[in-house]
Amino acid sequence: MNTDNDISRKEDLAAGLYLVGTPIGNLEDITLRALDVLARVDTIMAEDTRHSRKLLDRYEIKQRPLSCHKFNEASRFEQIRRLIVDEGRSVAMITDSGMPCISDPGSRTVAACRAAGIAVTVIPGPSAVASAVALSGLVSKGYRFEGFLSSKGAARRRRLEALAESDLPLVIFESPHRLLKLLADIDAVLGEREVFVGREMTKRFEEGLHGTAAELLESLHGRRVRGECVVVVAVAD
Repeated sequence: MNTDNDISRKEDLAAGLYLVGTPIGNLEDITLRALDVLARVDTIMAEDTRHSRKLLDRYEIKQRPLSCHKFNEASRFEQIRRLIVDEGRSVAMITDSGMPCISDPGSRTVAACRAAGIAVTVIPGPSAVASAVALSGLVSKGYRFEGFLSSKGAARRRRLEALAESDLPLVIFESPHRLLKLLADIDAVLGEREVFVGREMTKRFEEGLHGTAAELLESLHGRRVRGECVVVVAVAD
């Protein structure tokens, strides 16, 4: 029996944009609905087609993805609009990991679709933010997601200073080669707060580190940090 929420037949997949969440590491962390939609849309837009091909190949999805990343997202919209509006096709958008629009491409496309009256549907999936928040044990009533802070030290410290009085824990994305710099700035600007670093989450070498920023700097001294990191900073005592 079909319901309005049932996407079980090809003809039921209406024209529009489908935002599909993909695994943040472990390829088994994908929903049945996501696989169903990816297998049946007319076009898949992917942040990195080579990266996404690994996921699609794993589940024998033959669709050949087209690139849609931060450098060409704005120019891609006309193609997406034509596919959906003029040709009545369905288009999925995926990023390298997690949900589109969360520090990843997608926001411009969604805004443009809304302005053009194009239907947008979300197929929720894994999120590095939610995973780190759950693992940290530092969040109970909400958090402030900052994404990636500036790669420039002075700008990064100014932003941390502006966030010092926040009454919510901070969630920050960071690349492995800048993690130690971020921790040093957290120590200098925010002081002795509990910090959690989630590294390589859901992957084989997943690691969760707890302590103050100073303690984490000491424990990581001399180590080569690998994998994208999510940092959760507790509120001040």
